[in-house]
Amino acid sequence: MDRDDAREVAAPDFLTVEQARAGLHARVKAAEEGQVTYVRRRHEEAVLAPLDHLPAARDAGSGLATHTLSGAQKDLGDLVKAAAAGHPQVLLRRSEPVAVLLPAHPQPASPGPAATKELPPDNAGASPAPRQPASQRAAPAVHATPRRLAALGDIVGDVLSTAGPTAPRFGLADLDAAVGSLQPGRLILIAASPGAGGSLLALAAARHTALVANQRVLYAASGLTRADVARRIIAAETGTDYRRLTTNTLTNQEQAAARNADARLTQAPLLIDDGSGLTAEAIAQTAPYVNDLALIVVDRLQRAPAAHIPLSGDQLPAATRTLARLARQADVPVLAVIDTDDPHLVQRLDADVTLHLTLHKNTGTAEITVAERDFGPLATTRVGEDLAHARFTTLPQAPAHDAEQQLLHAALPFTSGARQGLPAPVQQTLAALRDATTTGDQNLLPALREATAALAVNPPALNDGPQEQKLRTALAAYAAATPKTNPHPPHPPAPAIADTSHSSPAATLQNESMTPEQEPTTDLQPGDEQDPKDTVFPGLSILKDSISRSKMHPLPAVRADQREAEPWTLLREFMDGEPRWVHPDVERVRNGAGQRDTLIVPDSFGPGALCTIDRNGSYPSACSAVPLAPNKLLHTGALPERTRDQAGIFYIDVPTWTHTQMPHPLGRLADRADAHGRVWAVTSHIQLIERLIKSGHITEPLHIHDSWTGRANESLFQHFYKEARRARTDLIDTGGEPYAAYKRRLSIALRLLWPKGDVVKSPFWRPDWRMSVVAEASVRHWVTAWKAVQAGHTLIALRNVDEAVFHTPDGTAPDTYKVGTGFGEVKVKHGQEGT
Repeated sequence: MDRDDAREVAAPDFLTVEQARAGLHARVKAAEEGQVTYVRRRHEEAVLAPLDHLPAARDAGSGLATHTLSGAQKDLGDLVKAAAAGHPQVLLRRSEPVAVLLPAHPQPASPGPAATKELPPDNAGASPAPRQPASQRAAPAVHATPRRLAALGDIVGDVLSTAGPTAPRFGLADLDAAVGSLQPGRLILIAASPGAGGSLLALAAARHTALVANQRVLYAASGLTRADVARRIIAAETGTDYRRLTTNTLTNQEQAAARNADARLTQAPLLIDDGSGLTAEAIAQTAPYVNDLALIVVDRLQRAPAAHIPLSGDQLPAATRTLARLARQADVPVLAVIDTDDPHLVQRLDADVTLHLTLHKNTGTAEITVAERDFGPLATTRVGEDLAHARFTTLPQAPAHDAEQQLLHAALPFTSGARQGLPAPVQQTLAALRDATTTGDQNLLPALREATAALAVNPPALNDGPQEQKLRTALAAYAAATPKTNPHPPHPPAPAIADTSHSSPAATLQNESMTPEQEPTTDLQPGDEQDPKDTVFPGLSILKDSISRSKMHPLPAVRADQREAEPWTLLREFMDGEPRWVHPDVERVRNGAGQRDTLIVPDSFGPGALCTIDRNGSYPSACSAVPLAPNKLLHTGALPERTRDQAGIFYIDVPTWTHTQMPHPLGRLADRADAHGRVWAVTSHIQLIERLIKSGHITEPLHIHDSWTGRANESLFQHFYKEARRARTDLIDTGGEPYAAYKRRLSIALRLLWPKGDVVKSPFWRPDWRMSVVAEASVRHWVTAWKAVQAGHTLIALRNVDEAVFHTPDGTAPDTYKVGTGFGEVKVKHGQEGT
């Protein structure tokens, strides 16, 4: 028997429609595993085949007929008839293609609109071959030509060739070192939340490829116009302000820079497709017509479905499969951006390489993690954020130690308060190092690094757990990377205190002292999370009751697994905005540790005396009306202005303050601006800035570059305030231990809003509430002093939330202060003559 006879003997067995219908689900499962099933309806014959037999069946936009399995089971006869006539039928399981019905025998032309091809000219007039009986026909040849095979030796040569550097790159040194290059034939996905700059990162690759490497780029803009893309390129390449470019308000220098770049930009080999209804199939059809194509950029894939944007919603998985196939067929890299960092959706899109982009506006940087299919995360790097000019930049200098960045990242859950278990001195040192690194405080960094090196050599005992193990590893790496110095560890510096005047407020010309009524600074102790029995002031119970009275259903504690993410990692102790200020013309003489400074007033101030003012109960007094968001903070991004019903944290430019007779209204927060001159501030400080702008004392508009907000409320702690005021009235004359216990329990209750360390299990964890209370106290302290200065009084020093020193003709307090023992009232100490 020859081979032709063998093929006839091997002719497939056909099932009837009824037989196939009864076992359709099992037959589809077999197709998913690579098997085929032949089905006959009278004289029509079809094959139920895997999707690999017709790759176009995977694409939602292919135009092929689709049917759910239940629908296909019902109408299977009609589907077989249509497939036999050359019209493939795609079967779906939960909207995902799983199998396809094809004609059982080759057709004169390719079936379906997605795979249609013209016949060669010499076959144009050919008639179809005569139909043979089923018993004499062979099984269909799924692949008419053999698969192309490659020898390993040839592939190794290609992989090890030096042609790699000519592949497209981002033009950002650290990122290019982490990625290597954008390799031909691969789909690279940039995953970033809205507003994080994912499109700008893709644009960086397009700019570098077209303008530096002079290679051709196809830029498919979905949801953007070509004018949007052009403006971003101009801003990035010339350093012009993107906002002014979009509003046609460029400065003369920026206009000149744009004109100078015009010739270079107009000659760039960069082609933009921003046509309506842009689909992955349209991009795939266009790409072959672009000669010498080096890179395809798809900006962007939209997570939310939109009827006018095909590259959105449920269409994304099919679109990325088309783009991946395009990359392989065209042998170019396809770089696509998606406006989400949702790991589940990103995983479904199944890119060859994924770049996870996270923006850290408080540090002016962005973190990019490079992950590859089958390998997971491979590298993490950072770039500089310059969104004002529509670009990212290479950081000017890598951190002194890579190990330092590793340590700060590993310590973040502990320094942010999201995780407990570190001894308080270690937590404070690492938190201070993080803050000093963020702000670039070169005065504090050397001592902090020395202290950190010492604790890395003698690490603390840690609990077992993945976060603790990560911190152990980072400490060991830091110890190994740090040059060996003095074997005796130095005492760690006091964290986050750059101005030591905080601990030495002045009272008079000579070093006289008084005890300001500040919140006690005793650390929380085990058992503080419960009010002692028979206590004179059950502060914690009262605070709980105050919060439970709200009709806004407050969220008193953020879940532990959410505390390591924004916005909670953005909150810092210095956001209290406490003023730590001494008049620039006053000489301050330090008297040593534990003693207050002496303030020497110049003769130019004229005759007079100093008086020191101490506010009573600044923190509980602030609780009478604290603007905050009782519920969860949501990311509301950049805002043209803050509405009255919004409270939370806001990323703003630090406004210029020209009134030298007063400290900056943001207090010490103004000294902690990032590289862009911006800070995160709570609502109380935003309201103060708004009032000063309205009154003309600040001339710059308020720019909110980012925000996390919720519905505003000012009465959440009002019941707590009233009960604390009543208890103070009852106890202040008694004095002694009852009054001391009252102040201690009041302080503990407010500190439990944002507990630090692992010694207590607080019912609260709302850093924004805690910072809102202390910031409100700081603002009230500043405003009262500001009113006195406007009334003509001379402010000598303003510190913390409760102490002010004035120079007055007769040494009496300005009448903007009310002397008394109640909340918000003050005590006054008169100093000596200021001559």
